[in-house]
Amino acid sequence: MKNKIIFNYELAKSWIGEEELEHFLPEIKQAHRYLHHNEGPGNAYTGWVDWPEQYDRPEFKRLSETAQLIREIADAFVVIGIGGSYLGARSAIELLRPAFYNQLSPAERGGPEIYFAGTGISSTYLDDLLRLLEQKQEIYINVISKSGTTLEPALAFRSLRAMLEQRYGKAGVKKRIIVTTDRHRGALLEMALEEGFTTFSVPDNIGGRYSVLTPVGLLPLAVAGIDLQQVMDGATKAYLLYGRERLVENDAYLYAVIRNALYRKGKTMEILAAYEPSLTQFIEWWKQLFGESEGKELKGLFPAGVSFTTDLHSLGQYIQEGLRNFFMTTLWVQKSRSELTVMAMEGNADGLDYLTGQSIHSINDKACQGTMLAHYEGEVPSLKITVSEINPFSYGMLVYFFEIACGVSGHLLGVNPFDQPGVEAYKSKVFTLLRSP
Repeated sequence: MKNKIIFNYELAKSWIGEEELEHFLPEIKQAHRYLHHNEGPGNAYTGWVDWPEQYDRPEFKRLSETAQLIREIADAFVVIGIGGSYLGARSAIELLRPAFYNQLSPAERGGPEIYFAGTGISSTYLDDLLRLLEQKQEIYINVISKSGTTLEPALAFRSLRAMLEQRYGKAGVKKRIIVTTDRHRGALLEMALEEGFTTFSVPDNIGGRYSVLTPVGLLPLAVAGIDLQQVMDGATKAYLLYGRERLVENDAYLYAVIRNALYRKGKTMEILAAYEPSLTQFIEWWKQLFGESEGKELKGLFPAGVSFTTDLHSLGQYIQEGLRNFFMTTLWVQKSRSELTVMAMEGNADGLDYLTGQSIHSINDKACQGTMLAHYEGEVPSLKITVSEINPFSYGMLVYFFEIACGVSGHLLGVNPFDQPGVEAYKSKVFTLLRSP
């Protein structure tokens, strides 16, 4: 099943009849039309639908060249952004690079250490980062914001820019700050043009949580040494399978239908589980994608995430025997990047000699199967999304699979999947308390 995504809902069929799914067909056709013909709520932000085929090739080339220059010079690269301006990039780097990437030698990394700032408002975190950066010789930063006035990244940018200016002077800062922002307007764009910073564009018709395959995510990925062409090729394959007017035999649409069918039966929460720690940040990206897209007008599934088998020893008890208001979706990787086997142990003190010679990943697979069966018997509907292996190609496929499923699912709910009025509400209250003019 190389470079494929397989969706399975066998352990949810007790809750959903095939005849129920047929009732969704008119709604699916409408959602499909909304996405592919720029109709319906939020139609100004559906540029991501055709992006795998329509992305800006010249900017892609310029971005790759900039990233290569940074990889050759920088000791540290700081990504400044919040929400969709960093979650996609962080998910890809943690998934596609070694677990202890920053601790590798420069030769092993082939590029700079990568850090994130502006992801919250913490004086302690920012101070710790600044102290760490004092030990680095060459520092580059990429500030990502459409407006440049979002509080968290703007505060971090002030501190990091001041640090760079103190170390390198005004002239030295110019080449070390890369700005990813609106193509036409905004405080950050004006600053970048005035100061002569290198700029890349956030497409006008793509919102932040759908932007990982644009310069928002691609520059940090390229600096980390991830093959961008493979990422985009994977997204293109997913576009051909799940987008591009493909209405039938579409697993992304089926996933959207199943989750909405369960929602209408009182399952108001979806828990996404993964059995690889490297998928933890991908789950965070998924939570923002679905949470901001669907949670409005007093509607929507609450997206939660767990890391198994770790959380089986904590939240596992609740999932097995708590309230039955949720369903599980398991994100499973068929082939592990490493194939360690169980070693023999003299004396067999732990009683596990019967596992000697078995791969640890195959044991993890049995843990996944057993957990899904236990949850099913505990009256928890279970879905499974399987990806063949983790590489840049499959990452691009997964991103597009979930994006198209989310767009369809939001329309099935009857909400605009591309705005976030609740976010604007909290921003307004915070700035009022800060006495913003």
